[in-house]
Amino acid sequence: MTGLLAAPAAPTTPGLRHNADFLRFWLGETVSLLGTQVTNLALPLTAIGAFGATDEQVGLLRFLQLVPYLGLALLIGTWTDRARRRPVMLGANLVRLVLLGLVPLLYWWHALDLPVLMVIACAVGVASVVFDVSWMSYVPVLVRGPEHYVAASARMGAGSSAADVAGPGLAGLLVSWLGAPLALVVDAASYLVSVVSLLLIRTPEPRPEPAADRHLWRELRDGLAWVVRDRVLRALALVGFCCNFSMITTWTVFLLYGTHDLRLGSAALGGVFATASVGGLIGALVSRRVIARFPLGRVYLVAQSALLLGPSLIPAAGGPRPVVLALFVLSFFTSYLGLGVAGVVIVSLRQAVTPQSMMGRMTAAFRTLLFGGGSLGGLAAGLLAGRLGPRDALTVVAVASAAVVLGLLLSPVTRLRTLPTAAAP
Repeated sequence: MTGLLAAPAAPTTPGLRHNADFLRFWLGETVSLLGTQVTNLALPLTAIGAFGATDEQVGLLRFLQLVPYLGLALLIGTWTDRARRRPVMLGANLVRLVLLGLVPLLYWWHALDLPVLMVIACAVGVASVVFDVSWMSYVPVLVRGPEHYVAASARMGAGSSAADVAGPGLAGLLVSWLGAPLALVVDAASYLVSVVSLLLIRTPEPRPEPAADRHLWRELRDGLAWVVRDRVLRALALVGFCCNFSMITTWTVFLLYGTHDLRLGSAALGGVFATASVGGLIGALVSRRVIARFPLGRVYLVAQSALLLGPSLIPAAGGPRPVVLALFVLSFFTSYLGLGVAGVVIVSLRQAVTPQSMMGRMTAAFRTLLFGGGSLGGLAAGLLAGRLGPRDALTVVAVASAAVVLGLLLSPVTRLRTLPTAAAP
């Protein structure tokens, strides 16, 4: 990694603005992420409201949603490097559409219980692994050049943050009006939009080069080794694991705290998340200008520190209810703002230092670590809340999250000034 790529903001924008296929993909993915936000709130509220799930059971549900990344991402990522990504993503979204559409039907037929809900959550997680390890490898095919990676990452990040803003509020209202099981129909419909957008894409995707001596386990090992050997990718993966653990644990324990201790309704919980998620949208929108103005590593350090320090405001919240709610919003706003900026830096770095032939395996290795951290965070949230109570659990999580900032200061990523170039695999 010796050469450097310039990442000027102005020249990249017109290329993406007139790239119809990228815009179709971006729109479909943004809509499906909006639906995912509905599911993230509706699934645990279905477990709590319909089946009286305990704190530990809610944590287990969140764990089962994300644990397929821990067990399958590397294997699936290696497989997707052998196939065209668009058909794979189409199949994954069709599976998610059907599974989530089954939840309200089973509920109406009185055939839904907590174990069935957990099985469906885990199966949706498997399909999500297939889609997620494919789309990051597919975007470089659509944008056609590394000079567009930062712009594409910023656009995808803005779409994700917009879904984060609108999704929780929409989820809260839908759960209040329709009930949690029926609200999942919205997520199913969002995957239909994504399927249509993928079908409309016309950019040809090159067939992966065949190799007579390809071996699944060797390729899997090579993908993991690629991340471990590269000091930038290795540092991003380790910090990302900790950040995902922190965010999912905080989010899950706060949901239990707000529901059980504070008696907040679904609309109020959705309102807190929706208002705070504006931070993520702001972060994604300003990320390109910030990256262009300041050294890349410094931007990464400040953004990740904001993400990790945000949870400390939740257990410190006290006083009148409006003040408490305002501190909750500020806490998540700070974390989402950091995530919005850091996400663009991280994805751009991963794409810049990885050749296309290794992209699926690199993405899979990251998905394993990042969502592995998230799945373990969901499990830890249920265990901590059940053992200590949600409020004390939030204090433990906040202290552990803040401690990661010390490790962040030692990361080689914080010393980068611009995007490095890809080394040979």
